[in-house]
Amino acid sequence: MTPDYSKFHAILDKYDDLAPARIGTLQDRLADAVRRFASVELQPRVLRITAPDNKVYRDYVIELLTHYDTEAQQRKNIDTGSNTPIVVGENVTEQSLFGAVYPPSEDDKLTKPQIKHGLVHQANNGYLVMSVTSILSNPSLWPRLKSVLMNGSLEWQPSTKKVLYPLPPAEQLNVKLILIGDRYLMAELENAEPDIASGFSMYGEFEQDLVLSDESLPLYLAYLKSITQKTTLPELANRDALEVVLKTGARYAEDQTRVPLCPIWHQNLLCEAAIESEGRHITAEDLKNSLKAREFRESYLPERAIEDIHQGQVVIDCQGEMIGQVNGLTVVEMPGHPRAYGEPARISCVVHFGDGDISDVERKAELAGNIHAKGMMIMQAFVSSALDLDQPLPFSSSIVFEQSYCEVDGDSASLAELCSLVSALAIQPINQQIAVTGAVDQFGRVQAVGGINEKIEGFYKVCAYRGLTGKQGVILPKTNLSNLCLNDEVLEAIRNGKFHLWAVESVDDALPLLTGKAFRSESDDPETILAKIAQRIEHFHHGDHDSEVSWLAYIRNWFVQN
Repeated sequence: MTPDYSKFHAILDKYDDLAPARIGTLQDRLADAVRRFASVELQPRVLRITAPDNKVYRDYVIELLTHYDTEAQQRKNIDTGSNTPIVVGENVTEQSLFGAVYPPSEDDKLTKPQIKHGLVHQANNGYLVMSVTSILSNPSLWPRLKSVLMNGSLEWQPSTKKVLYPLPPAEQLNVKLILIGDRYLMAELENAEPDIASGFSMYGEFEQDLVLSDESLPLYLAYLKSITQKTTLPELANRDALEVVLKTGARYAEDQTRVPLCPIWHQNLLCEAAIESEGRHITAEDLKNSLKAREFRESYLPERAIEDIHQGQVVIDCQGEMIGQVNGLTVVEMPGHPRAYGEPARISCVVHFGDGDISDVERKAELAGNIHAKGMMIMQAFVSSALDLDQPLPFSSSIVFEQSYCEVDGDSASLAELCSLVSALAIQPINQQIAVTGAVDQFGRVQAVGGINEKIEGFYKVCAYRGLTGKQGVILPKTNLSNLCLNDEVLEAIRNGKFHLWAVESVDDALPLLTGKAFRSESDDPETILAKIAQRIEHFHHGDHDSEVSWLAYIRNWFVQN
C-alpha cells in the first residue's frame, strides 16, 4: 500500500558522503546524443531533443553541450581558449534570426547599406538552440533556416522593399541547430517537415523517471544533491527526509519502484519544504508539512465535490445492497486545476425485454470518449462469451454514469459496468460498501488503471464522513499494487481493519466479493451468477406464457428501438 525503502537504508545513510552528480548523470541516452552531435563535422546538422521547453531544461542541454564540445575540441588538439558560441533563440522573428540589410541614411546618400547580423551569424561555427514552438508558430522561418543548415550560406534580404539598394554577397555560415520541445510539438514538426526525422537530424530525449535499484539509487541521490546546490537550497537532514522525497516521487510517478527525474518537480518540492525549515536542514516533518500546505491550497474543488455527496446532491450509497448499481471510481481532471482528484460515481444498469442490445447511455448522449466506448464493447464481448448462449439474449440493458454531466473517457470503469450488468441480469444485489475500479479484457482478466491512489482516497473520504463500518473498501486490479502510495490517513484505517483493499486478477475474483455469489463453477451449481442468468433466460423461453411478452410486442419494441 506504500513504498518500502528499508532495503535501501544503508545507501540512504551515506547521502552526506556523496558528491553532487556530474552533468549527464542518469541521462545516458541524452548525453550520448549530445556527445555524438558535438563530435561530428558535417551531418547531421540538427539535434532534436524531446524535453519540456523551458529555461531549466534548456540550460541543462547547454551545459551538456558545452562539456562535450570542449571534449571534442581537446581530442582534435584545438585551442579551447575561445569558447564555441552557443546562442539561444527565443521569440525569434525573420530579422532577429537572419538579420537584414538596411538602406543608406536619407541624410547621407553616400553611406553604404547597413548590415544587421542575426542569431545565425552569432552562432557561426557553433550552435543555435531554439524551441520547436518558434518554428511551428512561424513556419516561414524553416525553409530559409534549412537552407542555411544544408548549404552553409545565407542570402541577404533587404529590411524593406520600398527602396532599392545594393545587397552584399551571400555570407558563408557553419551552424548546428538544437531544437527542444515536448513530444507532441516534436510530432507536429515531423508532420510538417518529414526530412527532420531522416538522416538530416539526430534524436535525444530527457528521461522523466528512473527505476530504483542498488546501482541507480546512489546516482539519484547525487543528482538530488546537485539540484539542491545549484538552487542554493538547504540540504536534506537525514534518511527519513530522503524517504519522504522518494515516497512523494513514487506517488508522482504512480510506481513504487520509480522516482521522477524532472528538475523542476524537485525544485518545487524542496523550495516549499525550505519555507517550513526556515533555512535549516530540511527534515521529514518539513516535507510533510509543505505537502499538507500544498494539498490545503489545492483542496477547494475536491472538497466541494465531496460536499455535494455528503449533502445528498450527488447520490452515493456506502451501505446496504442494490441490484444493478455499483460504486465506480473516477479521476477528475479539471482544466485550470493543478492536480487530479478522485471522486466516486454511481454506475447503474437496468434490464428490460429486448433483443440483447447493451446500450451505453454516455456514448449515445455523446458524453463518452472513444476509449470508454472501446471498454464497453470489450465488456459486452466478455459477457456474450461467458453466457455461451445458443440464441440471442432476450433482454436489453442500458448502462449509465448517474449524475454525470461532462465527458467520461477511459476504460477503468469497465469492470464496474460489467458488475452492474451481471447484477441486473441475475437479479443479484451488489454490496454498496465496496467500490470498484479496473479494466477488463475479452477473457475477463482485470487490467491496471491510472490514478489508483486518488480513486481510493476519494471513496475513503465519503465512507469516513458517514462512518467507517469495517466492511468498506475498494476492489482494484492486482497489477495496480505496485502503483499504491496512499496517504497516512487511509493507511492507518487499513491497518486498523476499518477500510479494506481487495486486489483481483479476474472477474471471477471480483463478483464474489460484491455479490457473495460465485460467478461460475465447473459443476452445475445453481447458485452461481451465470446459473441464475441462465435460469432467468430459461424461464423467459419456457415459463408461463401469460407472463411473457407476445411476439407482436417484441416486433413492435424492435421497431421502436431502431
